[in-house]
Amino acid sequence: MGILFGTFCVGFVIVVWMGFFGEIPSRKELQNKRNDTASELYSADSVLLGRYFIYDRTNVPYKQISPVALKALVATEDARFYLHEGIDLRSLGRVAVKTVLMQNESSGGGSTITQQLAKNLYPRRDYRYLEMPINKTREMIMARRLELVYSKEEILELYLNTVSFGGNIFGIERAAHYFFNRSARTLKAEQAAVLIGMLKATTSYNPLANPERSKRRRNIVLNQMVKYKYLTPKVADSLKNLPLRLEREKKIQNQNIAPYFREQLRIELAEWCANQTKSNGEPYNLYTDGLKIYTTIDSRVQQAAEKAVRARMARLQKQFDDHWRGRVPWGKDKTVLDNALRVSARYKRLKNQGFSDEEIQQVFKKPVSMTLFSWNGPIKRTMSPMDSLAYYQRFLNTGLVSMDPESGFVKAWVGGINHNLFKYDHVRSRRQVGSTFKPIVYAAALQRGIEPCTYFQNVLTTYNEYEDWQPHNATNNYGGKYSMKGALSNSLNTISAQLILKVGVDPTIRLARNMGIQSDLPRVPSLALGTANISLLEIVSAYTAFANQGRRTEPVYVTQIVDRTGKILRQNRPKRGKKVLLAENAAIMLEMMKAVVEEGSARRLQSEFGLKLDMAGKTGTTQNQSDGWFIGIVPGLVTGVWVGAESPLVRFRSLDLGQGSNTALPVWGDFISRIVKNDRASVIKGTKFEEITPEIQEMLSCASYIPDPPPQEEESFFDRVLESLPFNLGNEERRQERQETRKDRREERNNRLRNLFKRKRNRDE
Repeated sequence: MGILFGTFCVGFVIVVWMGFFGEIPSRKELQNKRNDTASELYSADSVLLGRYFIYDRTNVPYKQISPVALKALVATEDARFYLHEGIDLRSLGRVAVKTVLMQNESSGGGSTITQQLAKNLYPRRDYRYLEMPINKTREMIMARRLELVYSKEEILELYLNTVSFGGNIFGIERAAHYFFNRSARTLKAEQAAVLIGMLKATTSYNPLANPERSKRRRNIVLNQMVKYKYLTPKVADSLKNLPLRLEREKKIQNQNIAPYFREQLRIELAEWCANQTKSNGEPYNLYTDGLKIYTTIDSRVQQAAEKAVRARMARLQKQFDDHWRGRVPWGKDKTVLDNALRVSARYKRLKNQGFSDEEIQQVFKKPVSMTLFSWNGPIKRTMSPMDSLAYYQRFLNTGLVSMDPESGFVKAWVGGINHNLFKYDHVRSRRQVGSTFKPIVYAAALQRGIEPCTYFQNVLTTYNEYEDWQPHNATNNYGGKYSMKGALSNSLNTISAQLILKVGVDPTIRLARNMGIQSDLPRVPSLALGTANISLLEIVSAYTAFANQGRRTEPVYVTQIVDRTGKILRQNRPKRGKKVLLAENAAIMLEMMKAVVEEGSARRLQSEFGLKLDMAGKTGTTQNQSDGWFIGIVPGLVTGVWVGAESPLVRFRSLDLGQGSNTALPVWGDFISRIVKNDRASVIKGTKFEEITPEIQEMLSCASYIPDPPPQEEESFFDRVLESLPFNLGNEERRQERQETRKDRREERNNRLRNLFKRKRNRDE
């Protein structure tokens, strides 16, 4: 009977070995086997921004794993690891007696570390019959082959890089960071014991979910280390008395940086990887090939941007809520909520499950318990999903992007106020740009030879040839003549219209294309007023030409990609920008946009934020105040901010509250002021723009505004008669007196006009 059983066992092993139940990896395949590894995203200042993975894993070499972790593993999982060759028959017998019969927890498992590694590399299969014997036999055969191609150290390294620590955490390096905010190399004995103790049951012994149970299991591991003389009893006793301490705060904080940027890059990198092949001919996989992606984002600048967004958007939202208190911003227009419903994740999930629109409506009307976002912290409420959609539609959102105009390196990228709730990235989204397009029109005028001191009448004009188009100024004030500098600083629509008609719509569009605007541009004169839908990234990139001597730079946010072996797969070095403007015209534009800050719609940057460095920029406000913009330039940095709601119908009702100088500009000012106070990244290059030449100074030396001359007073008939009488003594004296009176009256009227202009200039566009 025994011989028959033995013959059956040998035959069973041979059948498995021959691949009857599935091919078993060869030695060559095992030698080339590499486990899936997460790709990592790093900032320019070496901060880990995020990871792309299916399994959250970072491989580390044997020498970068704490020796106490290796000893704890061997003592607990496979005490005879260095004595067997993949299969430990003595351990199998011990388990049969101690674990099964005596229920002794500390006896270890029947599988060796090498067998467990085989199971990690090649998960078990489902078989109808004899599932456990087949899988165990397969693992034994693979374990023997692994021992033939790997050293003991390599097996331990591979095992600790593949093993699961619960959830989506794989490998000791990730586990060390996740639970203790340290690398595997710096793990202490008590910390290593916690992690090795989890291998028996990752959920039951998870220190976050079950701290007391995890501590007891830790102490069992420490006892095992004493038993096999890896620790002295005295040291182990002192460690067992220590409380369970976890340190995760720093990791969580870093992982929250730049969520919109990480998601945008994930989409681009996944596409890039699919078009790059490895040496074996397979395409790279962003989630499994362990790439390291180095970006231009500076974590310190990014954090300053995110703090500015939080501070200013919270304040603006309160102002918006007070403005609309007791009223609905979209009134009776049902399209706002209908659109929000159809793009919601809940609606799409129910639709995919086969629910009809009527059934979905019923689901959305049923009150449920939920946690809502607010700027003052989470709010727990019971409300219907439809009411929650209405709640979130009232929020104003924003986008901010900041880049070095010379290199094109993007330093900060904020796509919205909360990535968990608002997925749409407003750095990439296209909205009407308003007056931020006007500098492109003015630059086109300079390129066509129009002098900056050319004066234009500020008159309301109807253009019959363009369907009776009548561009109005935002403040509805007209009169006087303006130089280009004065017209831009006061954002006069009347003069922007005259300029684009003088330059031509097509030449203006050609310049916009050269400056990096890729969005659709309508071939109509109203383009000068910013009627086109353009992304924030495009318009910021266009403005780099003004700050870079007429050279426009492409946005760059990835500097290098390397594979797990350190091979460079892609490298982006700074490139000289494309020449799109004459250098003198770029300098003139920068000077004219400085006037926007010094005497125009962006004056509050100096008064409210106390910024003393050179600044240039342009505010923008679209029709009905749906979008507010500010694109600003300081030495070494071009930054753009957009503010608006998800729906253009959600907006401030008044220009004073809804214009870009009240919505977007404060975010920009807060961001720049934070950097100025603590510019550890050195992104701002001094406090002054490059000094303009005397020739350019001469070209700009003219008044921004010339008021209309007052109407001449007519002499009365009686005065003319008296003047004609030869006997009228004192005639000359009276004539001089009347001339002085008229002169005084003209001066008084001119003063009134000047005061009127000053008051008008104190308003925003």
